[in-house]
Amino acid sequence: MEENQITNRLTCMIVDDEPLAIKLLENFVQRTPYLELSASFDNSVAALQEVQAHPVNLLFLDIQMPDLDGMELSRMVPEETRIIFTTAFKQYAFESYEVSALDFLLKPVSYKKFLEATTKALKWFGRITPASSPETKTDDENPFVFVKSDSQLVRVDVSTILYVSGLKDYTRFFFTDGKRPLTALMTMKAVEELLPASRFMRVHRSFIIALDKIKSIDRNNCVYIGDEVVHVSDVYKDAFNEYLKKKS
Repeated sequence: MEENQITNRLTCMIVDDEPLAIKLLENFVQRTPYLELSASFDNSVAALQEVQAHPVNLLFLDIQMPDLDGMELSRMVPEETRIIFTTAFKQYAFESYEVSALDFLLKPVSYKKFLEATTKALKWFGRITPASSPETKTDDENPFVFVKSDSQLVRVDVSTILYVSGLKDYTRFFFTDGKRPLTALMTMKAVEELLPASRFMRVHRSFIIALDKIKSIDRNNCVYIGDEVVHVSDVYKDAFNEYLKKKS
């Protein structure tokens, strides 16, 4: 067996009363080769019955739910099951550690944070050494992402993204194939964490560009991409110039 190889997958269960949140986590699990989804529930009572009858390694657990909230449920799961809380409310962070939660993910959950939490789980269960990290796998293994738009999750092929522009809590995805731009209920920070860093870079407070779609760059640090001209702002100039040095 090679050093740092993951021996076998971790089984997991998702419990959340929001269908969109369940779909997002299901997508994350599907994209992560060392995880195996056993079941998803939007009902915490039914989830408790299932996890007691068929324990899993990991439970992705929302906190605010009707009937039986996540904190109550976490105290009833089998001892061998580790909890990763997912919630939109920061005030539960301290309480989550009182019940020995493995990690606490704040919604909207990014894939980067999801990987960090599940890496902790791998180390907890002794499936991987501290020197190894699943985050080192190539970005080409994740050819698509899900974006929240108009109360649904829309699949977006990463290779078709030209650039993303942002305004407060909303972003717009622009595509190479001339498709109509997609407006998403996401911050620029969330998009930045979602897209593979080897292929996309934030060059302005309001712009993330696909590096392989750049047509030209002028002496004023203006990037020509599609029909747009994006000025690289001072905050992001050093990182962008470092990228250019590697490619020049």
